[in-house]
Amino acid sequence: MSTDPSECGPAADGTGTDDLGKRSSDTTLRRSAHTGTVQATAPTPVATDTAAQDIITAPDAAAQDTHVTDGVLGKSYRALSIGIVSVVLLIAFEATAVGTAMPVAARQLDGVSLYAFAFSGYFTTSLFGMVLSGQWADRRGPLRPLTTGIIAFAVGLALSGTAGTMWLFILGRAVQGLGGGLVIVALYVVVSRAYPEPLRPAIMAAFAACWVIPSVVGPLVSGAVTEQLGWRWVFLGIPVLVLLPLALALPQIRRRASGPAPGSEQDGPPTTSATTAPKGQRIRLAFMISAGAGLLQYAAQDLRWFSLLPGALGIALLVPAVLGLLPRGTYRAARGLPSVVLLRGVAAGSFIAAESFVPLMLVTQRGLSPTLAGLSLAAGGATWALGSFVQSRGRAAAHRHRLMAFGMVLVAASIAVAPTVLIASVPVWIVAVAWGFGCLGMGLVISSTSVLLLQLSPPQETGNNSAALQISDGLSNVLLLALGGAAFAALGGGAVGAGHGAATTGGSEAHTGAFVVVFLPMAVVAALGVWVATRVRVRESH
Repeated sequence: MSTDPSECGPAADGTGTDDLGKRSSDTTLRRSAHTGTVQATAPTPVATDTAAQDIITAPDAAAQDTHVTDGVLGKSYRALSIGIVSVVLLIAFEATAVGTAMPVAARQLDGVSLYAFAFSGYFTTSLFGMVLSGQWADRRGPLRPLTTGIIAFAVGLALSGTAGTMWLFILGRAVQGLGGGLVIVALYVVVSRAYPEPLRPAIMAAFAACWVIPSVVGPLVSGAVTEQLGWRWVFLGIPVLVLLPLALALPQIRRRASGPAPGSEQDGPPTTSATTAPKGQRIRLAFMISAGAGLLQYAAQDLRWFSLLPGALGIALLVPAVLGLLPRGTYRAARGLPSVVLLRGVAAGSFIAAESFVPLMLVTQRGLSPTLAGLSLAAGGATWALGSFVQSRGRAAAHRHRLMAFGMVLVAASIAVAPTVLIASVPVWIVAVAWGFGCLGMGLVISSTSVLLLQLSPPQETGNNSAALQISDGLSNVLLLALGGAAFAALGGGAVGAGHGAATTGGSEAHTGAFVVVFLPMAVVAALGVWVATRVRVRESH
């Protein structure tokens, strides 16, 4: 990212150009930060390689503000920053709290057999919401999808909190997922339009910091509320708390980020999209990717032969949808934006899939209590925020691609080290240390991919590209979790925990391979991310 906020062209490190496979138009639009006018300049020469062509993206008016005197909490941005950060904080609290209340809710609603659908229902509808939000925000601005998403999120919470049956509870989770998908992409567009480029790393770091306190105290608060007031209040208490952030943020969003982006279908001739699918087909592909993900999750829960049919159908739906919704060249790590999107999925999928098995490994193989197993990961919230803070510093901009590669080294190493606790002589605290370093790497990578995506996206494509980033993140989670879970079950993982899971018998050794077959492949995937990180930097134009 350029360290000079007045630059309109490529950054000094070459990250100011975008690798989308073809030139987005015959002219580069440059928008004056002072007059608000758009003028067409002569085409900028680009260098062509075998991967793709490099184009120079046109930042929006906020990105070209040459007089950035306030920080994200300065007078100009304070209300907006507090409002949107508070929304992210409440979503983070909900995400960490629901896992604690969900088992109690499922038992009381006689729906333990449908337990997994309460999670998959949220995920599948959130994928659709991401695509819808991206297209909606590019055409009309982020205000409507953000408002609609928050309302849907609150309605979903209310449905789940008042549900009398498990299926109604799952319906509430699905509505909640739709709202969550709308909100997260709309927030990216708000950041792109409302904040000048030098402030974007700081607000992304603030988003990451919002997960620190919830990751530590969220389960404890949720547990106390569930025991003292009942699980329903974990869902019913949050919608009321959203009102204050909305009152702060919405007027600022209306003033700073409303309306279609320059160059959008509502503001002039359509431009070439970074993705393969025409804009009119993206909603259909969104339905396909949601349905395909749901079928794959269903198939992964049951390894019997007849599960192959929904699994095959899910793949048939997913492949064309993914190719159409992600930037051209994502699957082959083409330089620039495609590699940024791919790296997000590689990092998030490998790390989250491995993390899901850490508490189970510590409880069943080393005899820790669930509380101690959870606390072994608690420090990761702080180191994740630290990594996000480091990448937000101005001096880090010129070295962002190196920071991302280093972050992936930390992620791969942490995943590879974690299963060493399966050896009885290895102290249990090694997991906490390893996961702290892994979360530091994730903070460097995840926030940097968000910053680079906004930098490499033309204003009229910010929404769709933000949706692509979130799709890569979410879809990689479910795919790698499904593969890891299937491998775990195939090596006898389903019997882990029999006899209370204490690591005192020879049964512990028998199940060691079930954990190893999860962690080591995820470490390999993360190591692949080191190479992908070297591809996010676009070759400089000559």
